[in-house]
Amino acid sequence: MARRLHHPRAFPGPCGRGRCRRGRPAAGAVFRRRPGRCTGRLAQRGGHGRAGRRAAAGHGCGAGPPRHGAKRPPAGQPAAGAARLLRRPHLRAHRPAGRADVPHHLAGDGVVTAPTQPPAATDEAPYGWVIVGAAFTALAVIFGVAYAFAAFFAPFEATFSASRADVSLVFGLSGLLYFVLGAFGGMLSDRFGPRVVTSAGMLCIAAALAGGSQATSMTQLTLFYGLGLGVGIALVYTPSIGCVQPWFTRRRGLAAGIASAGIGAGTFAVPLLATAAIAWWGWRGAMLALAAGVVVLGLAATVLLRPAPAATRRSGGTVPGMTLREALRSRSFRWLYAMCVLAAPSMFIPFAHLSASARDLGIGEAQAVGLVGLIGIGSLTGRFAIGSLADRVGRPLTLVAMQASLGVSMALWWAADGYVALAVFALWMGLSYGGIVSLMPALCMDLYGARAVASIIGTLYTGAALGNVAGPWLAGWVFDASGSYGGVIVGCAVLSAVATWGTWQAVRR
Repeated sequence: MARRLHHPRAFPGPCGRGRCRRGRPAAGAVFRRRPGRCTGRLAQRGGHGRAGRRAAAGHGCGAGPPRHGAKRPPAGQPAAGAARLLRRPHLRAHRPAGRADVPHHLAGDGVVTAPTQPPAATDEAPYGWVIVGAAFTALAVIFGVAYAFAAFFAPFEATFSASRADVSLVFGLSGLLYFVLGAFGGMLSDRFGPRVVTSAGMLCIAAALAGGSQATSMTQLTLFYGLGLGVGIALVYTPSIGCVQPWFTRRRGLAAGIASAGIGAGTFAVPLLATAAIAWWGWRGAMLALAAGVVVLGLAATVLLRPAPAATRRSGGTVPGMTLREALRSRSFRWLYAMCVLAAPSMFIPFAHLSASARDLGIGEAQAVGLVGLIGIGSLTGRFAIGSLADRVGRPLTLVAMQASLGVSMALWWAADGYVALAVFALWMGLSYGGIVSLMPALCMDLYGARAVASIIGTLYTGAALGNVAGPWLAGWVFDASGSYGGVIVGCAVLSAVATWGTWQAVRR
């Protein structure tokens, strides 16, 4: 039901609380005329000024005649100011059907109605869905390669006679870099456009995979696979996901969910493909095959990315929304950043260690690696379903619920004693993770606008960098020292609980 408010800027040229002010109806609100005589200064002088002069019978606030004897217009004839208003389309509000000859503020019983529905979905440019598809593909490629690390974990461990902590450090370093450098990737995208920056990132990832395939030591592998892959993902991730948000208004959550679902699709498909490739060609040949796939599919997606009209500069040289500096000073950003720092270990430790945990329970190699694919399926479902649901019930509340769900899912991992329990955990954890990741960019667009959205998203994601690099490495160290993942799982659950509280602090009014 429409709201009923008294607003001093309800009509062009009315008297609001004793002063005449120009204005337009606020979208989504209803304004009721206030009875009584106008007390504004211009009314006392017998008029309402050049833009808003109207005789008292047609005055928007329901006042009587001016004090200096101005006469009412003849019955059925609009006041002079109202007739002038009809000749100005840019000042004219929506009128009830069948009353086109009556000014909007004179219709019916004096209740002025502005539209209460959000902008129609057809107002969103069709090319926005091309952007969604391109971002989906780009994110599937880069995160599929990143999380294919689970398939390479055992070969790296065997080839270089390395501990789990050392092997986990390679994955953690790449995550550290693409989260820390994601802010710079967003800044470059805001300056040079997403197409150039993301294409350069794809080439960097392909070069890192090709170089890593020739590594002869853990140091070389860390430099190529960890360093090169991290820089390349940083140049693709935030520019791709940040490019989607300004193309949409009403269906922003759904669009962001579909685009970020590429992460889930890549997480599901690429580790399984990598496992098959390792069986056929060995891990070195598999990395070369991944490099070729990045060049073909990755570049085909990034060349389609371009800025939305909402993210282009106005005639005054600015883009609507907050600058990065303004966003950094806001209370909501500080709490969202804390949430990213606290929630990161719970998000990334399972990607690196769930397969190893399954092997410790006697589960076969294919099924163990397939658990990472199940996280991808859950993430894929979460991005589609949670993004669409959040458009209806609200993104802030949904984000809090997803954070809480992530922490609760850790109890199932702790209690798991076989493949079925681990599979359910992987799906549950993936659903929660996917919902969080799909909501963050859309929420940033809601809070801070399009002006520096890629830079803001990238800066926010630097908060996950510490948890990404330290979480998997620390989990490996704890396992090497204790022979169990129990302490790691409990720590993830506690951090998720604190992150849920931080999320609530960020989104509450």
